[in-house]
Amino acid sequence: MTPLVRSVRSADTLTRDALAVLQPGFTGTTPPDWLLRRLGEGLVSVGLFGRNVADPAQLAALTGRLRAEREELIVAIDEEGGDVTRLEVRGGSSFPGNHALGAVDDTELTRAVARELGRRLADCGINLNWAPSADVNSNPANPVIGVRSFGADPQLVARHTAAYVEGLQSAGVAACTKHFPGHGDTAVDSHHDLPRIAADLPTLQERELVPFRAAVAAGTRAVMSAHLLLPALDAERPATLSPAALHGLLRAPEAEGGLGFDGLIVTDGMEMQAISATYGIERGSVLALAAGADAICVGGGLADEGIVLRLRDALVRAVREGELPEQRLADAAARVRALAGRARGTGAGEGAAPAPGIGLTAARRALRVTAAGPYRPLAEPVYVAAFTPLANIAVGDETPWGVAAELARLLPGTETATCTGEAAAAGGTAALVDGLLTAAADRRLVAVVRDVHRHPWMADALNTLLAARPDTAVIEMGVPQAPPQGALHVATHGAARVCAQAAAEALTGRSPSPDE
Repeated sequence: MTPLVRSVRSADTLTRDALAVLQPGFTGTTPPDWLLRRLGEGLVSVGLFGRNVADPAQLAALTGRLRAEREELIVAIDEEGGDVTRLEVRGGSSFPGNHALGAVDDTELTRAVARELGRRLADCGINLNWAPSADVNSNPANPVIGVRSFGADPQLVARHTAAYVEGLQSAGVAACTKHFPGHGDTAVDSHHDLPRIAADLPTLQERELVPFRAAVAAGTRAVMSAHLLLPALDAERPATLSPAALHGLLRAPEAEGGLGFDGLIVTDGMEMQAISATYGIERGSVLALAAGADAICVGGGLADEGIVLRLRDALVRAVREGELPEQRLADAAARVRALAGRARGTGAGEGAAPAPGIGLTAARRALRVTAAGPYRPLAEPVYVAAFTPLANIAVGDETPWGVAAELARLLPGTETATCTGEAAAAGGTAALVDGLLTAAADRRLVAVVRDVHRHPWMADALNTLLAARPDTAVIEMGVPQAPPQGALHVATHGAARVCAQAAAEALTGRSPSPDE
């Protein structure tokens, strides 16, 4: 009878450990019954996305309901500020993103922005933020990082990553620095395919790993792995599934060339094609745990009870079949529970003083304005041409961008047109621009672009427009890699709502009011 009791207890412990390492999502603005039930069975983490957020009061009620079921709970969100926002997914962020903060290069400002962002998260009951991005944007063609990076200089990225971690955690929210070991030198989005970074190990040490070392030194509570293939570390498996990357580099002592990190290792979303289309989510999750990951992030795309049960059962089965050591799963679950216990009771920003205007202040400081000659500020309604690329999955297409709304607020009657690469391909650049000129009539033009250096159709359309109307103002809301063009060129270093507000002020010559 005794061996049977021991077996049942072991099976129950194994199941609870398997649930503990999952960070699933769900749909809706209230927690479903299945999620509350699984919290009672051992689930320790929940991930939130834009679909779960209506307003701060609703979000606080949601997290309160979750904690009523399990007090020691990790509630995580992907809130970078800037282009990637979940708190303000439908209106645009009150905070500029990393690239704007890097352009200012004031670590005290970065720390203050992160502290205020953390305070707002904590007030809503969130205690883990999948941020900051510590990627060095060394490849200008990068389709997924761009303005999510502080910049292209490893030392600049390192000092701002450390400041961000310190600011966020001073408000009681654990930082999850990403995307280890660095997603900046890619031309492929791992949401769609498996990127490959050909850099040798010395280059990785001198470039990609510098910000992560700074984050570890600053005390980041978590690090998120990237789905990247780095042959210098592992010729076969991406970093998320690679013992050489996670156990051998991230965990290894500094004396052995590692980062000496002892906190929580979280995977990037396992439903991303770099993993799901290559290994499958179940096998990928098993391999990630075996490689040294502690928490499996899933739920951005797959957000129902079925995926939780599939992964739970896959992990239990892997232990029983000897593919995943039981102690490795137990250690991972213990790390998750330790962070959940440490974050217990987090709320109200741990006394961080509110700084509601810090995001707009930072956005204004990040502007870089270049004039071709004397420029007369806009004083009457204008016509805005927004050259709009496809949004990457991390940003999403729910969040508005551009300056038209802010200009319309300052100059009522302002109109806008959205121009896409598909439209340019279908009708030709000349026809696209002719349509804009006809619609604009005698109004002044504002052209808004996003990473114009990455989109040949956009560059062609902008050049054609400027040839016809050289008095056009140009707003670059992505990485300002291309030379400034237009009668006035404004680089915002990001497309957050506050970046648009700052740009609209620059175009109209409106000075901020004293209370802003």
